[in-house]
Amino acid sequence: MSKTSRAAGLIRRFIPYYRPYRRILVTSLLCAVLTTVSGLVFPLIVREITDRAISDITSLTLGFILRTGGFFLALQLMDAGCRYYMQSRGHIMGAMMERDMRSDLFGHLSQLSFSYYSNTKVGQIMARITNDLFEVTEFAHHCPEEFLIGGVNLMVSFILLSAMNLELTLIIFLMLPVMFISILLFHGKMRATFRASRHQVGEINAQMEDSLLGMRVVQSFANEELEGEKFEEGNRTFLNIKKRQYHVMAGFHSTTRLLSGLMNLLVVVLGAIYLAQGRLTVGQFASYLLYINVLLNTVSRLVEFMEQFQRGVTGIERFVEIMDAPMEIQDLPGAKPLHDVRGEITFENVSFQYEDDSAYVLSGVNLKVPAGQNVALVGPSGSGKTTLCNLIPRFYDATEGRILVDGQDIRDLTLKSLRGAIGTVQQEVYLFSGTIYDNISYGKPGARREEVVTAAKKAGAHSFIEALSQGYDTHVGERGVKLSGGQKQRISIARVFLKDPPILLLDEATSALDNESELLVQRSLEELAQGRTTLTIAHRLTTIRNADVIWVLTDQGLEEHGSHEELMQKGGLYYRLYHLYASNDAKARRREESLL
Repeated sequence: MSKTSRAAGLIRRFIPYYRPYRRILVTSLLCAVLTTVSGLVFPLIVREITDRAISDITSLTLGFILRTGGFFLALQLMDAGCRYYMQSRGHIMGAMMERDMRSDLFGHLSQLSFSYYSNTKVGQIMARITNDLFEVTEFAHHCPEEFLIGGVNLMVSFILLSAMNLELTLIIFLMLPVMFISILLFHGKMRATFRASRHQVGEINAQMEDSLLGMRVVQSFANEELEGEKFEEGNRTFLNIKKRQYHVMAGFHSTTRLLSGLMNLLVVVLGAIYLAQGRLTVGQFASYLLYINVLLNTVSRLVEFMEQFQRGVTGIERFVEIMDAPMEIQDLPGAKPLHDVRGEITFENVSFQYEDDSAYVLSGVNLKVPAGQNVALVGPSGSGKTTLCNLIPRFYDATEGRILVDGQDIRDLTLKSLRGAIGTVQQEVYLFSGTIYDNISYGKPGARREEVVTAAKKAGAHSFIEALSQGYDTHVGERGVKLSGGQKQRISIARVFLKDPPILLLDEATSALDNESELLVQRSLEELAQGRTTLTIAHRLTTIRNADVIWVLTDQGLEEHGSHEELMQKGGLYYRLYHLYASNDAKARRREESLL
C-alpha cells in the first residue's frame, strides 16, 4: 500500500468522529468561505480606486469613497465574527472529538487481554493517549478549513487573474504543480521523522515511569547515576531524531520559499512588461500583485499546514494501531450470564501456550473441583500454577480443551458475570491512588460505608485502619506506598470480602510477608475461604495443610493429589517438597533467633 493511500485510509477511519459535530463543522466551513471571500474583495477595491484615480479623478466622489469604505467595514466585521466562531467553536469541536477518541481508546484498552500488556510499554500507551491525540485535535479543526480556504483561494484567484490577463495567469499557475511536487517529495520524509519522534517520546515516558516507580530501589542501590545514563541515552536518541526532523523541515521550507520568490519575480517582471505594452492597466497591475500575494499566502499556509497534517496523520495512525489491536478475550455471540453460582470448576484436557511457537505451559490437564472445596496447587516454579488459575476468569483462553463452571463452558458465559463470580488475592497487591475507603469499595462500587467497615473487620484490617490519623479516609499514596505489605494485603482481602464471590483464587498471597504479617493475613484468608470454592497457589506449604485436596503440578501435568496426610504417606514429590520447605524454614528461623 502506498503512503498516499495509507494516509487516505487513515483519514477515512477518522471521518466518523465528525458525525456528532457536523453542524459545527458545516458552520465553521461556511465561516471559512466568508472570510476567504472577504479577503479576495480587497484587491478589487484597490483596482477600482486606482483606475478611477488615473482615468478620471473626479469620479472619486465622497459618496463613492464612503460607500466603498462602509462596504469594506461590513466585510471586516463579518470576517471578525466568522474568525471568532472558527477559533472558538472550531477548536471546541476538535477538543470534543479528542475526548471521544480518548474514551474509545481507553474503552478498547480496558478490554485487551493480559498478553497485550505483557508486550506493550505503558509509557508508549500514555504518549498515544495524550500527545498524539492533542495533535489529532489540531488536525481535526484545521484540516477541513485549510483545504477549503486553499481551494477557494486558488479557484477564485485563477478566475479573477485570468479575467485581467490569461497568459500571465497561466504562466504563474504552471509554477504551482512544481511547488506541490516538492511538497509531496518531502511528505514521506516528514511523516517518517514525526513517527520516529512520537515513538521515542513514548520510550522516554516508559523509561521515566520505570525509574520513578522504582526510585526506592534505585536509591537503595545508589544507582542514580546508572538510571541517569539510561535516561540520557534515550534523550540523545530523541535529539538525533529531532535533528533529522528539523533538517527535513528546513529543506521543505527553503524549497517552497524559493519557489514562492520565483513566482513573485515572474509577476513583477512579466507584469511590468505587460504594463509597458498596455496589456495591463495600473489598477490591474496593483490588484494582480495583491492577488498574487493572496495566492502565495495560500500556498504558504498549505505548506505550513503540511507539518500539522503530518503530525495529525501520524497521531491518527498511532491511535488506529491500538484500536486495531485484537480483543483476544471477549464475549462470544450468544454468550449468557452466569446465574446462581455454586462454584464447581472442571478442567477437561486443557492445554495452554502463550505464543503459537512457544512451548506448552500446561498440557492435557484434567481436574475437577467440587463446589465449596478448598484445593491447593503446589509444585516447582514454572509448572503452570498461576497460568492454570488465570485461565478460570479468562485472562487467557485455553489453547486446547475447555474449562467449565457449574457445567457451563466459560467461553459461553459473559465475561462480566464470570469475573463477577470470582475473587482474586495475589502476591503483588495493587492499590489505586486514593483513600483506603476507595480501595476497599472498589470490590463493590457504591457500597455503603457500613459494608466497607464490615469487610475490613472480616479481613482483620479494621483495627490498623482506625489507628491511622484519618482512618478510612487516609490516602495510601502511589500504589499504596504508605502502607506495609501486610496492611496492603489485608486491604486487598477486604476488597474481596466486599465483593463476596462464590469462587476464590489465592495466588501465593502470603509468600512476600514476614511471619507476623503472614499469620494475620492467613487468618483473614481462612475466614474468606469459608463456604467458597477456593484454589490456593502455595509457596509456603505449611499454610495449605488443611486444604481438602492438594494437587501437585509439574511440567508433566498433574503428578499426584490427595490430602496432606495421604500425600505424606505416599512419599512422592509432595513429600520431598514439604520436607525441603520445612528444612529451609527451620534454617531461616534459626538465623532469625541468632540475630535476636
